[in-house]
Amino acid sequence: MSIGSFIKKQFIDVLQWNEEQEGVLAWRYPMQDFEIQNGGVLVVRESQVAVFVNEGQIADVFGPGTHKLTTQTLPVLTNLKNWDKLFDSPFKSDVYFFSTRVQTGRKWGTPQPITIRDKDFDMIRVRAFGMYSYRVGDARKFFTEISGTREAYTRDEVEDQLRGLLTATMASSLGGANVAFLDMAANQALMAQEIKGDLADAFARYGIALDEFNVASVSLPEELQAALDDRISAGMKGSLSNDKMTGFTRYQTATAIPLAAQNEGGLAGIGAGLGAGVTIGQAMGQAVGASLTPVAPQAAPAPVPADESIEARLEKLKGLLDKGLISAADYDSTKAELLKKLIG
Repeated sequence: MSIGSFIKKQFIDVLQWNEEQEGVLAWRYPMQDFEIQNGGVLVVRESQVAVFVNEGQIADVFGPGTHKLTTQTLPVLTNLKNWDKLFDSPFKSDVYFFSTRVQTGRKWGTPQPITIRDKDFDMIRVRAFGMYSYRVGDARKFFTEISGTREAYTRDEVEDQLRGLLTATMASSLGGANVAFLDMAANQALMAQEIKGDLADAFARYGIALDEFNVASVSLPEELQAALDDRISAGMKGSLSNDKMTGFTRYQTATAIPLAAQNEGGLAGIGAGLGAGVTIGQAMGQAVGASLTPVAPQAAPAPVPADESIEARLEKLKGLLDKGLISAADYDSTKAELLKKLIG
């Protein structure tokens, strides 16, 4: 190999990045001991940015296009090197390429439930999942804050940092929102809107531009989900002309009867205390009515005698059936047991 050929190979005439490896956001041109030839060409493709770094300091940034490297096209670097108007010797400088393409279809989620403050339930723990997309918006910030002088910086590496940032921002956004969490959980677009603004600001501090953000699903703790189901059921069963508490009380009463039927002895097991149960139900109804509409105080009903006859119990049982508080099957089975006791 001639000396001329050897020297020629030490000069870089064209600098470019073909993005052969998928998922790389930042790539350092392999300079080694090579030098950039005066008048060399820098090729920056669409959705790319090239950054010249001199001794750890960003000197120049180039957008898409073909750039001839001279003192006119490298004004900052020329000033750092103290070159004259024209430099004849080749120069060394680290060149980094950044991909500014939108990274789409990225998944996010909360592996562990996060605790947020809610105006309805005070403190709750929730999980959420969804999709987002982003891109390198400011190559200077991305270089100084995240990628640094590595040979390559991948999408997976940056997303490891974004997940923690996303979780913290989500907890802060939802906790500081004036909208109740249950309202946002029912409207996932509203939840995404509450989070996206704060998340975009957090990403921007690292030179990342948030493109899209959505919430695909929200998972509530079991106890909160049970309370929500009760509220929904009460609203469905409540009367439109009464307060919601009336419907909720009726719902609890209706759900209590099947639970009692599952106990030993079924409804017959509560036959002896049936009169007392009716009295308690009346007292609950009066208490709810008193909270809704001011009325004159009423004396509590007299307790049912413990030695109430079986005939009286049958009459009350029939009354419960007529009011639709028990099913025909419960009525028939309980009636049969009471008649068996009566007949012997």
